[in-house]
Amino acid sequence: MRMIPALFLFALITSPLPAFAEDAVEGSRHVIEKQILAFLNDDAEAAYAFAAPGIQARYPDKDSFFAMVKKSYQPVYKPGNFAFGRSKTIGKGEMILHEVLIEGQDGKDWKAVYQLLRQPDGSYRIGGVMIGQEKDSQGI
Repeated sequence: MRMIPALFLFALITSPLPAFAEDAVEGSRHVIEKQILAFLNDDAEAAYAFAAPGIQARYPDKDSFFAMVKKSYQPVYKPGNFAFGRSKTIGKGEMILHEVLIEGQDGKDWKAVYQLLRQPDGSYRIGGVMIGQEKDSQGI
């Protein structure tokens, strides 16, 4: 009788579902990192490639997208430093939310919440970012 709970526990621990979820979270983090790197290198084409189709429909070319980010998302466009906070997977990985803590070039602290959307090919693209200044931050 004790063998059955042990086998159940083993099956639960070695189940591929958590590994998939962890891989999706890690993979979507890389999308954010690559887009931030593209911003830091002023590579509008690469940064635009990480935007989900809905964002690309709103900003139909890399230049209009880049101008919007420069104007409205300055801490994301040129972070002084950034680190990942919490992540949350929605549904079966259709959407992943990532908290990104950002130190702006001006020394102010910001929190951005990235929405990543799984595409038909299984990749993730950025579907939106909400950003706000962290007034009570102790720094990153």
